Formats: sequence, structure tokens, C-alpha cells
Amino acid sequence: MSSSSAPSTTASAAEERSARVAVTLFPLLILAGGAVALAAPDAFTGLAPWINPLLGIIMFGMGLTLTPPDFAIIAKRPVPVVIGVVAQYAIMPFLGLLIAMALYLPPALAAGVILVGCCPGGTASNVVSYLAKGDVALSVAMTTVSTLIAPLLTPVLALWLAGQYMPVNAGSMAWSIVQIVLLPVLLGLVIRLFLPRLVNKALPALPWISVIAITIVVIAVVSGSAKAIFSAGLLVLAAVILHNALGYALGYGAARLFRLPIPSRRTTAIEVGMQNSGLAAGLARQYLTPEAALPGAIFSVWHNVSGAVLAAYWRRRSTPAPRQGGHVLAAVTE
Repeated sequence: MSSSSAPSTTASAAEERSARVAVTLFPLLILAGGAVALAAPDAFTGLAPWINPLLGIIMFGMGLTLTPPDFAIIAKRPVPVVIGVVAQYAIMPFLGLLIAMALYLPPALAAGVILVGCCPGGTASNVVSYLAKGDVALSVAMTTVSTLIAPLLTPVLALWLAGQYMPVNAGSMAWSIVQIVLLPVLLGLVIRLFLPRLVNKALPALPWISVIAITIVVIAVVSGSAKAIFSAGLLVLAAVILHNALGYALGYGAARLFRLPIPSRRTTAIEVGMQNSGLAAGLARQYLTPEAALPGAIFSVWHNVSGAVLAAYWRRRSTPAPRQGGHVLAAVTE
């Protein structure tokens, strides 16, 4: 190893260690934050206006972690990326609709579950894919593409499917996604391009910034939906568990259908099953109702728990060496 590559390797190792710890503690912090918000909801009502700015900070962190090789993988291996992104936006929105119908969810909760399915993949999926011995480079590429096209697909799908239950202002929602997601990611990319050394030093701290930000988002959403949680919490939890588990299963099945290698199948399953549910909660609170934000808040907790369990299971199974490449995305969001 050359001396010039040593600092980069050390920084990457520090980033991965920080990401591992963050993704492990994340569900515990979310659970603690949700419990506090339920116990004293009135104490956190002032946090609501901070939801979208905090989501923007998380997406800015995602942009800071992206590098040219993350985009090169899209050109080099477009087929698995396309399979994963198409599966993401074809499977999860319609699963949300079917689950809402099967469980006879009230309109607000049904719209919230569907909106979770219409959102892009969660960036925590990249860390989970790494821990599961999946294809990390592919995971980063899938998350990046699904995030960048979210301003178009998320509002269109939400209008089509969630609009059956509640009015959806697709145009305003699209502009909000541009402000919350696209612009912060692009800003992070630009800063990483021009100040790479400074960003590399900051990478180990990014998971914790994201964890704190999404914890505050969940506290804000839960405190505003406390009554709905007490009246329909178990029903929403059942919907979230079904949505997440079936997303894993159908994502893996789609990758297997196209005969992708095992590491890529694992990555596709994780990408499809794990959603940017923090974004869903923020959009639901802004454009639907506080109750509609509840599925996104619960999904934020559950998919990190299930993802950690799934990663531990796959990590113990023998598998061909994964094509890692890239890096572990430091931002840990819903």
C-alpha cells in the first residue's frame, strides 16, 4: 500500500466503524425518542417546523458521501441498477395500496402507508447491505438513482395511489422534494468535489448527525400523532411489518428472476424493503395530516431493526465474495 492511499484507507475504515455503530444504536435512539414523545407530546410540538430542514441536512450528508465512482457504477453495470430502481418504485407503492386495502386502514393511515412506498430507498440500506455482505457499490448506485428521480416519481405515484384516499397536491409535493432532497444532495456533491480533504475528515461524524436529525424528526412526528398512536398503533405496526417484510421478499425475488448474483440479490432486497420513511413522514405531515405521518415514523424504527436482523442472518451464511467497491454511505436515515 502506498503512503498516499493510507490516509484514504484509514478514513474509510473510520467511516465504516462509525456507520456500524450508528446503524446499531439508531433503532434504540429512535425508540427512546418515540417513547419520550409519547409520554410528553406537548413538550415537543414546537419541533414540527424543523422536520423538513432536518431532512434536508440528512440529504446534504448523503451528497457529501457520494464520489465519481458511485456514478460510474451506473454506466458500468446499468442492468442491476435499473432492476433495483424499477423494483423499488413498482413493488413498494402497490404493496402499500394492497396492505391498506387488506387491513381496511382509515384513509389517513392508508395514504401514509402508500406514501412510504412511494418514497426512494433509505440511505441506511447502504450500511445494512455492507453488513449483510451485499454489493455495496450497487446499493449506493440504487439509492442515488432512486433519490434523484424521487421529485418526479414520488408525487406522481402518491397522486395516483394515495390520492384514492386523500387529496394530494402533487405539484407542491414535487417542489418540496426538490428542496428537501435534490438540492441538498447536489450541494453536498459540489462541496465534496471542491473540498474533498475537508469532507473526508468530516465523514465519520456524518452518521451521528443523521441519527440525531432523524431522531428529532421522529420525535416531532410522534408528538404530533400521539392520540393516533394510542388508538391505531398496533394496526399501523402490522401494516409496516408487512410492507417491509414483503418488500424484502419481493425485491430478492425480482433480483433472482433476473439471475443476479447472490450479493446483488441481497442488496436489491434491502434497497426495496428499506424506505426513506423520514421523508414520507415529513411530506405526510405537510401535505396530508399528522395521522398520515404515523406510518413513516414507525417505519423509520422498524426497518432499521429488521434490516439489522436480516444483515446478521445473511452475514452468517456462506456466500460468494461480494463486489464491494465504493464506500459505505455515511448518512443513516430512515
